[in-house]
Amino acid sequence: QVQLVESGGGLVQAGGSLRLSCAASGRAFSSSIMGWFRQAPGKEREFVAAITWSSEMTYYADFVKGRFTVSRDNAKNTVNLQMNSLKPEDTAVYYCAAGPGGAVVLYNRYNYWGQGTQVTVSS
Repeated sequence: QVQLVESGGGLVQAGGSLRLSCAASGRAFSSSIMGWFRQAPGKEREFVAAITWSSEMTYYADFVKGRFTVSRDNAKNTVNLQMNSLKPEDTAVYYCAAGPGGAVVLYNRYNYWGQGTQVTVSS
């Protein structure tokens, strides 16, 4: 019932920046949280950041604090992830997800997922 479309991935040098965007078709009653996850080859999917639609509360994984910023525009039904000071270890497929909240770091708490966008950071 919620469709998510991601954009903004690409290739960037270490220390550079990228801005990812996730456009949602709408907000279902249960979809109060928008999260970002990433998955590198041979690695498990891991939590990156999340934000609530209503209160703008934000959550971050320790490895991105001070570098990444998650924000939202309720009028546009869009969530953004500004990524600064990128490192080669940030290379992964990044996914946007929507869910009811709760344990925001767990991917199985989210009901809707985008297609993913590739982020590659070169050294």
